[in-house]
Amino acid sequence: MRRRSLVALMSVLLLAACGGAKSSDPGTLSIAATAVPHAEILEHVRPTLEKQGLKLQIRVFNDYVQPNLQVDQGQIDVNYFQTRPYLDEFNAARHTKLEPIAGIHIEPLGAYSRKWRDLAQLPSGATVAIPNEASNGGRALLLLQKAGLIRLKQVDNPLSTVRDVVENPRNLHFRELESATLPRMLGEVDLALINTNYALDAKLNPVRDALAIEDGKSPYVNFVVGRPGSSKDPRVVKLIAALRSDDVKAYLASKYQGAVLPAF
Repeated sequence: MRRRSLVALMSVLLLAACGGAKSSDPGTLSIAATAVPHAEILEHVRPTLEKQGLKLQIRVFNDYVQPNLQVDQGQIDVNYFQTRPYLDEFNAARHTKLEPIAGIHIEPLGAYSRKWRDLAQLPSGATVAIPNEASNGGRALLLLQKAGLIRLKQVDNPLSTVRDVVENPRNLHFRELESATLPRMLGEVDLALINTNYALDAKLNPVRDALAIEDGKSPYVNFVVGRPGSSKDPRVVKLIAALRSDDVKAYLASKYQGAVLPAF
């Protein structure tokens, strides 16, 4: 009896360490998400889906790697946190075959500062922190270019790097850091380019606080993502219908006041 209890306990611990297995229950769907706004949006549609007989198992992550790895490994059914350029770069780097299922919303990337109230005040030699992954780093550089601070070798390349900066009149110094750490670095740099999910989580208001921000025409739509064939899963079909509803449009407008925009 003691041995069986020990084996059972080890199994529970292993499952917890792996983040849980994907659901085989036709009435349950597991989904990985970052806390803000993705998990909040999922919590909003949870009651609607429960009325349709579908229970969501929402698993919150604070990074962009594990949600993809766990979906790819079959530990979680789908995820909701990333843009298409990030997914493409992830698949290429990790040799995974995850697929975008449906675009839900846009989170305009913003430039923030604790030291300066306007980009015009940014001094020569200022330190600028940008995300260290290829897609979001390139996205940050494109926003800096749009703001007139730099010019890139290929002006519309979403995967540009700091090595592609050909004009830098203010001699900006770039620090490439993990996206999740950028809000905490605001007091140590002159400017930080922060994804809206992390900005909101840090109690920043993108509409009010950003010194520069992408507009609603941004191509960086946030997708629900899964393994090949996931889009035909009846549970996923229900999820997408709920996320792309007029009710969610109204929720985004009310809760985020322009910081999160519908992409449908």
